[in-house]
Amino acid sequence: QVQLVESGGGLVQAGESLRLSCAASGSVFKINAMGWYRQAPGKQRELVATITSGGSTNYADSVKGRFTISSDNAKNTVYLQMNSLKPEDTAVYYCNAVVVTAFNRYAVNRWGQGTQVTVSS
Repeated sequence: QVQLVESGGGLVQAGESLRLSCAASGSVFKINAMGWYRQAPGKQRELVATITSGGSTNYADSVKGRFTISSDNAKNTVYLQMNSLKPEDTAVYYCNAVVVTAFNRYAVNRWGQGTQVTVSS
């Protein structure tokens, strides 16, 4: 089994920063890609940012220039540095990973449990 554990959410004021972390553990042979998604109340889950094992990144237009995704491959961990936060960034943030398992070398898609980010105006 592969587990993703997120941390770093919280309540901040507009303009402040937060850093989210997500660590993969368990039967991890290799991680192909990791990313962050978010879901606000009454809205669909949307992509925030992704990063491949080679370091290629992709961002939603709404967070470009404010958020930075990075990873530590040795620790199987992905980070999301969120600066200049806005009230519209308020959502549950979910970590996602495409993991090749050590058990059978198959790639599986896994989600974290989510962490709440609330930005007050």
